[in-house]
Amino acid sequence: MTFQQPHSDTSTSPSMKIYDWYNGPYPARVRIALAEKGLLSQVEFVPVNLWEGKHKQPAFLALNYSGTLPVLALHDGTLIAECTAITQYLDALDGQPTLTGKTPTEQGLIHMMTRRAEIELMDAISVYFHHATPGLGPEVELYQNAEWGGRMRDKAVRGMHYFDKLLATQPYVAGNAFSMADIALLGGLIFAALVSLPIPDECVALHAWHARMNERPSVQAWRAMVAQGQPNS
Repeated sequence: MTFQQPHSDTSTSPSMKIYDWYNGPYPARVRIALAEKGLLSQVEFVPVNLWEGKHKQPAFLALNYSGTLPVLALHDGTLIAECTAITQYLDALDGQPTLTGKTPTEQGLIHMMTRRAEIELMDAISVYFHHATPGLGPEVELYQNAEWGGRMRDKAVRGMHYFDKLLATQPYVAGNAFSMADIALLGGLIFAALVSLPIPDECVALHAWHARMNERPSVQAWRAMVAQGQPNS
């Protein structure tokens, strides 16, 4: 299949197009951010079947060299990949920076904790998934190192313990307000559930935080989209 670049006619179409897959853990981060900001209605979602490896095929690689989801496409042809970058764009779009911080200190802390959530949990689980499980199948997983994957699984569990200690002292990942960092950690736990890697029972604060996050309307909106499903691309 081919993927079309966005065009400039905005008279009848949403203002943004996002290439993603409805139940992917990384796309979940952007969909939750969109829901938080009330922007879901402004987006056309273009399905790229993650589990069939369509994001690694030439048609999609022409849009995103990295072969990762999601990708935000604007009507002027601009393409923005990476969850953090897309969330930054969304925050600046309506002049209400609620997810990436208002003050320099808030912005610095949120970016720091977002990156920690990625390194310690989400990316570690991704390596575990791609190396120590069947992953996306032989057409995508051309090289696997099960030992390395196992080490990254252990790193992810250590990351859960780190965030448990952090959340025992503050209500949100970057301090006193919900932010992009919370969405990143939630994305990691969504990925953990997909690979059957549970939060350890002793991580009481992390469990409590996770329960609170699942009650947010934005997360419920994402879960509703997953339940509704999406046709294969």
